[in-house]
Amino acid sequence: MGIAADLGYQHRPPNPAQRAIQSMAGTRAGSWVFSKSLRHLDDVVSRLSRGQRSAPGMLAGLPVLDLTTTGRRSGQRRTTHLISIPIGDTLALLGTNFGQPRTPAWVLNLEADPRATVAYRGTSLDVVARRTDDAERARVLASAAEVYAGYLKYLERISNREVRIFVLDRPGADD
Repeated sequence: MGIAADLGYQHRPPNPAQRAIQSMAGTRAGSWVFSKSLRHLDDVVSRLSRGQRSAPGMLAGLPVLDLTTTGRRSGQRRTTHLISIPIGDTLALLGTNFGQPRTPAWVLNLEADPRATVAYRGTSLDVVARRTDDAERARVLASAAEVYAGYLKYLERISNREVRIFVLDRPGADD
């Protein structure tokens, strides 16, 4: 089985209220608010549900996994809540940072050390992240737009920087 299946990670179509939240979250103001508050709200929801629910899952129908990387400067383990895009039997991560101008720290951490851990609803896996090639990038972006239309709005706003996209593999998959 693949990473997505082993985690039980999948997207379901959002209901009308969740679509409305997604639409608002894709706006400049909405994405700014979520970039500042969602991590904290998601920590609370995850703690109260013992890791079985996420704020974006409840509000917008978007499942969230936890990506744990090694800090490139500190060497400390850093966990970030991310929406992931299923691609075949694996997952892809987009470094959009809610359409904000700065590259997210988790991207820089993966570039320094591609070994990471992903967790979803109590299941955890070790992974190795790799940058997409051009064909994979196009496939990920097409799938991302189907999962969450806000990604396209984010990409338009941050066209002045390269959005890094990673695909997750099992350690030793290239051996």
